Amino acid sequence: MTQRTNARRTPLRRPRVLQAAVARADEDGLEAFSMRRLAQELGVVPMALYKHVANKDELLDGMVDIVFGEIESPSTDLDWRSAMRRRAISAREALKRHSWAIGLMEARNPGTANLRNHNAVMGCLREAGFSFEAAIHAYSVQDAYIYGFALQERDLGFETPDDAGEAVQRRAEAIAFDDYPYLVEIATKLPESGYDPAVEFAWGLDLILDGLDRLRRGPDGAARRARKTTAPGGGR
Repeated sequence: MTQRTNARRTPLRRPRVLQAAVARADEDGLEAFSMRRLAQELGVVPMALYKHVANKDELLDGMVDIVFGEIESPSTDLDWRSAMRRRAISAREALKRHSWAIGLMEARNPGTANLRNHNAVMGCLREAGFSFEAAIHAYSVQDAYIYGFALQERDLGFETPDDAGEAVQRRAEAIAFDDYPYLVEIATKLPESGYDPAVEFAWGLDLILDGLDRLRRGPDGAARRARKTTAPGGGR
């Protein structure tokens, strides 16, 4: 009752509506989310929300933009690899906090934070010497990895390294693995070593960044870097 009373006393503004919607989605997921429940949370009638968002689609656009705002944009003050690594880890952490956003990040009408982040990623890659085509490839493969890993992590539901081992042991008890020797190996060794999603994510990410660095150092990237470092009037 106290929360609802305070909610009524606090003027309703668009940022507050969006933040409350994100918190509600974090708690219940999008399946149980509704404008009516959001209005109840804020202590207002549902129609009051439509003074700040035109409809549920616009609300979702704003919610996704909040998630983008939590992702570190790559800075050209860092070397491109460090900047991309930090951005990828930041994106994974944001999607862990807001797992409902997986699958929506590139599907909504972009807001300011969304545009700023995308522009910074492309700018970091281009300034690092990637050709336009190579930068598009680099951007695409990184996002495919980040979003794909986030989806798998959400579905597996492993919170700690030990969780994976316990899950494998439970499955091993329910399934006859005699015909699957490599699955037996997983069931035997994984409980001992554990499975740390953060470690696995960083391992795959570094593998991708290694490959992108080789791409960057290829003929197209080398030529572009040479043009950038040539002094004016140098004949090129």
